[in-house]
Amino acid sequence: MDYRIKLAKRMLFNQKGSMIGAVLAVTIGILVIHVNFVIFQGLYDAIVRDISEYSTGDVIVTDEFDFIDKSDQSLVRWFERIPVVEAATPRLSSTAEMNMTKNGKLIEESRIPLVGIDPFNDVRASTAHETVSDGSYVFSRNSIVLGSNVARDLGGAQVGDNVKVLVVDRQGEDQIRRFIVTGIADSPGGSGFDYSGVIHIDTLRDMMNRPGDTGSFMVKLYDDSKALEVKEFFLRSFPNEDFIAETTEEASEAQLEGFRSGIAMINIIGYFGMMASAFAIVTIQMMLVNGKTREIGVMRSIGAKRKDILIIFIFQGMIIGAIGAGVGTAAGLGYTVYAKESKMSFNGSLVLEVNYNWEKIIQTALMSFILAIIASLYPSYRATKLLPVEAMRSV
Repeated sequence: MDYRIKLAKRMLFNQKGSMIGAVLAVTIGILVIHVNFVIFQGLYDAIVRDISEYSTGDVIVTDEFDFIDKSDQSLVRWFERIPVVEAATPRLSSTAEMNMTKNGKLIEESRIPLVGIDPFNDVRASTAHETVSDGSYVFSRNSIVLGSNVARDLGGAQVGDNVKVLVVDRQGEDQIRRFIVTGIADSPGGSGFDYSGVIHIDTLRDMMNRPGDTGSFMVKLYDDSKALEVKEFFLRSFPNEDFIAETTEEASEAQLEGFRSGIAMINIIGYFGMMASAFAIVTIQMMLVNGKTREIGVMRSIGAKRKDILIIFIFQGMIIGAIGAGVGTAAGLGYTVYAKESKMSFNGSLVLEVNYNWEKIIQTALMSFILAIIASLYPSYRATKLLPVEAMRSV
């Protein structure tokens, strides 16, 4: 077996140009898959991250039919007794109309999402407060934070401006309050409050005439992998209530479903690229066989069997696959490290969530190695069909 490996290496390295071409084909196939994964999976994970950080937490609790009427503090304390829970906070939502006078002109906007938050708990369970690029987060009953798009639509509202907000309460009556703009929120990627207004939850309860009611509870965990476990524990603990508990991906299924399909399509394209590299190996191996017909004839004339010739060229495929897989994986990891350390962003705003998926990295390397071996089978078989006299005569 040793002499066949040596012959395979010598024959391959004597044709350095062909070998480099075959290795590059494998390397590029692997690199394309790594780049696709970093960009598209990183974008998907970034969207999930921002939805979790700004809107749902790792687990979100709602009521199946109406509003949650249990005490905020009792549910917050219940959740925070669970060791893996970092914090929990209530949220309440409505739709509002807003208007303000800017440069002597009345500007009105309707159907703006209005979110009520608990200032103390929200900053512990959510990073939405970190998206306030100008001013500060909600801190009093008469303060409002406007999303950047809402501020723009209101004629360029700024911190310190007065805004009138109209909400229809549970009896169908208009409730109007005046607020001072204390902050402008601008979240990268637009998954935060860019299109909303944010006020104190107690103020929104008063306006909606829903004292004590809560729309949802946002639960943040130390370890997000425990989300399903916490969700199921919560539902078991309140079997007679109409609670719905969902993980981030469950709550955002409609938003993420199409994106997952897109990632699957991109991955398929990447694997087709890898198959294309296998065809390149077939072509290069055939060139190697054609260039080594005399050597094959000599080996056959001194007693080498067809099996030996087959094994020699299969070993060449293994060498190409091993080098290509190693170089391609190293290049892919290098790109991943660069994307992570440079905080690569999509469209200049949404920072990608880059992770090292070692299972996929190893799977891609092994697949490319196996494809290189498979691609060498036909050229190897062709080499075994050369008869000694014809092979020596053909050069």
